[in-house]
Amino acid sequence: MRFDGRTAIVTGGNGSIGSAVARSLAAEGCAIGLIDLQPSSEVVADIERLGAQAVVFPADVANAKALSAAVRGAAQALGGLDIIVNAAGITSFGSAAALDETEWDRVLAINLKGVFLACQAAIAPLRARGGGRIVNIGSVLAKNGGNARPWIDPAEQNASANVAYGVSKAGVHALTSYLARELAPFGITVNCVSPGPIASPMTTAFPKSLASLIPLGRLGRPAEVAAAVKFLASDEAAFITGEVLDINGGSWSD
Repeated sequence: MRFDGRTAIVTGGNGSIGSAVARSLAAEGCAIGLIDLQPSSEVVADIERLGAQAVVFPADVANAKALSAAVRGAAQALGGLDIIVNAAGITSFGSAAALDETEWDRVLAINLKGVFLACQAAIAPLRARGGGRIVNIGSVLAKNGGNARPWIDPAEQNASANVAYGVSKAGVHALTSYLARELAPFGITVNCVSPGPIASPMTTAFPKSLASLIPLGRLGRPAEVAAAVKFLASDEAAFITGEVLDINGGSWSD
């Protein structure tokens, strides 16, 4: 019960990775605040079945006012804040040539601005606690230029996350580095987990031709991402900050 008596907010708590993170932390005693457009009663029931507290605050992470209010409300309801995990995100497919401005703005607003706004809103309650953990969810696509190989098969691009997604996640990686330095004096560590393709509703169209290129021979599992998040949120990771931890089955290394 490494997180007994601690509290965490998980944005995107209704998603595959967010819900896995929430369940994983709750299983070790953490009280959970779920922030999502449509928080799941099933996730809440699972957390409570594990004997942990769950509070729900619906909010659009791209809406600064609504998200700030949700973070403050969840922190107050939980009696303080020790951890925030930013798992809210969307994907987007297709070529750069076909990407319109509205879609670019939508992806960046949720995947990058939303993470910044959540981190910003969490700073005060984390400082009030004397320190804490911020864990962001990035992506291998922030590093590898995309999974698709359009010079081999143009159809791969249509079923693979696009440049807007990759740029948004690269921004999350940079944000992690900046905040790690800025918040270190307050005892707040800021790290990022960077998954490769993870089996979820977001990757149902992921081409088999690309999955076969993952050295470990499969897509990742949400629980494997959650395990990495849980480590970075733990006392064992107290001297780690500014790190981007790859969870990608060997598909990219740096």
